[in-house]
Amino acid sequence: MKRVVVTGIGLVTPVGNDVKTSWENLKAGKSGIDIIRGFDTTDYPTKIGAEVKNFTLDGFHPKNLRRMDKFVQFALKSTLEAVQDSGIILSEREKERTGVVIGAGIGGLRVIEEQEEILLKSGPSRVSPFLIPMLIPDIAAGQVAIHFGLKGVNFATVSACASGAHALGVALNLLKNGVTDIIIAGGTESCITPLGLAGFCSMKALSTRNDSPEKASRPFDKERDGFVMGEGAGIVILETLEHALARNAPKIYAEFIGAGMSCDAYHITAPDPDGKGAFLSMKYAMEYASLKPEEIDYINAHGTSTPLNDKSETSAIKTLLGERAYEIPVSSIKSMIGHLLGASGAVEFISTVLTIKEGIIPPTINYESPDPECDLNYVPNKAVEKNVNVAISNSFGFGGHNITLVLKKFTG
Repeated sequence: MKRVVVTGIGLVTPVGNDVKTSWENLKAGKSGIDIIRGFDTTDYPTKIGAEVKNFTLDGFHPKNLRRMDKFVQFALKSTLEAVQDSGIILSEREKERTGVVIGAGIGGLRVIEEQEEILLKSGPSRVSPFLIPMLIPDIAAGQVAIHFGLKGVNFATVSACASGAHALGVALNLLKNGVTDIIIAGGTESCITPLGLAGFCSMKALSTRNDSPEKASRPFDKERDGFVMGEGAGIVILETLEHALARNAPKIYAEFIGAGMSCDAYHITAPDPDGKGAFLSMKYAMEYASLKPEEIDYINAHGTSTPLNDKSETSAIKTLLGERAYEIPVSSIKSMIGHLLGASGAVEFISTVLTIKEGIIPPTINYESPDPECDLNYVPNKAVEKNVNVAISNSFGFGGHNITLVLKKFTG
């Protein structure tokens, strides 16, 4: 089995449209949550979200941009940054051995809404011929491949809020088994739209702390009242170590050593209250990576800020690690960027990569009122410096989908 490393990263998040800005704001505990500006929320019980600000995608003709939903544009921008960061220059032969796996939980919801309005007002003949290729979740992977001329394996993973993490887990297995040499992988999402917000509001899944948006996302805090919708993308360049060394890759951020996947098989939206599925995904990931509990230095939690998820994830961590669970730092960057749905697992994977690289754990902000049922070391409110050799990152999605990814400091 081949070793797999991370050699390039790219981000678009509610706290920055590149890696440097996003990471500095995450370390500083800065919230990207505010009143939604993209449309009128007067009639909605939730009026807040974690929108991407001042986004532009340079280098593309305006006509082409109009034919791309925002979730695709986010993926392209993040990919451009990751490719540049990696310093990779692909030969024609390498393009045939470079894959793209990019997850999206929902896809082009915005364009569906816009074209539905056109249909109702002007009839079917006025619906855009680009509607279908603009809305399908796999089009982000397709557009990335078209832009770079990549002819290797190419598809999307769709598993709700675990989509981006599943893309990374699948990519890991493809690389380890020698199917390809390089994979551009990650997740993207942009569903803060009138219909998207209405749907989550009707589920009563969202925080209604409209008077103080920056305080609304509060994972593991006793006063949490729901998650906050976010948007963005996270893309990484994954390579076999053999390929990275052969091309003298300018940097290797971390080694990607494991992925565990499971299903709650319990409910379409609620997690197993005992955290059995989450426990299994972490257990399988540790077995994949041949890890013992004492080797884990940090857990990047799914930590959505919903009453059920935070409790069940905490329970799963304690079941897995026993007394060791209380010693390991745990944090959720959703406290700052909200829940990026299909992009969340990939963005959090990159945050974990940077934690290992820099030895800084971003905080769980808004942790003010401890919940007796959530009693782990959640790195409250301020980042901490810590040497992290091994870290895991959890992602869970509606339908009971669970995945845990394992990263290790690269030591040669």
